[in-house]
Amino acid sequence: MSRLAVDRIVLASASPRRAELLEAAGIDFDVVPADVDETAHAGESPEAYVRRVAEAKACAIARRVRARIILAADTTVVVDGEMLGKPADEEDAKRMLRALSARVHQVLTAVALHRGPEGSAPHVAVSRTEVEFARLVEEEIEWYVGTGEPRDKAGAYAIQGYASRFVTRIAGSYSNVVGLPIALVYEMLEAPGPTTP
Repeated sequence: MSRLAVDRIVLASASPRRAELLEAAGIDFDVVPADVDETAHAGESPEAYVRRVAEAKACAIARRVRARIILAADTTVVVDGEMLGKPADEEDAKRMLRALSARVHQVLTAVALHRGPEGSAPHVAVSRTEVEFARLVEEEIEWYVGTGEPRDKAGAYAIQGYASRFVTRIAGSYSNVVGLPIALVYEMLEAPGPTTP
């Protein structure tokens, strides 16, 4: 495969943000969402968690879609060792934003690429980005939660949306914070393989 010829892949995610990132990068794909249990295991590290869930998503779709390259991903936000997933409700979103205020946190996304055959293990890699937030006052938190934007976002914010006004610095992949580290995806697609079981 040449550096520019990327086969049409299957995205194992219903995330519109991941779809938009792939479209913007000119990577062709079909969407087949994966439905897996995303409950964290007791004592599981954030990196182990995103790796396990991304791999489970890729394998779930590989059992349904044959002879295709499957791309799956899972993202979490981490502050003080605590994983911040999607908020349960508005109060949970406010709690998360207070935890991020005037702090540096990490965004981890595991990318799993399954090339087959069925039963083989996908190749999994993790991208890590540091994000620094400005100090948020309660009025800003109330306003932001009121926009509805935090509702389905890991860490209760969208860096590409209204929350961009709160981000003072990032170190690492911007697209990783949106939900998919595109440069890493492209590098993985370019790697020869299938992966070995």
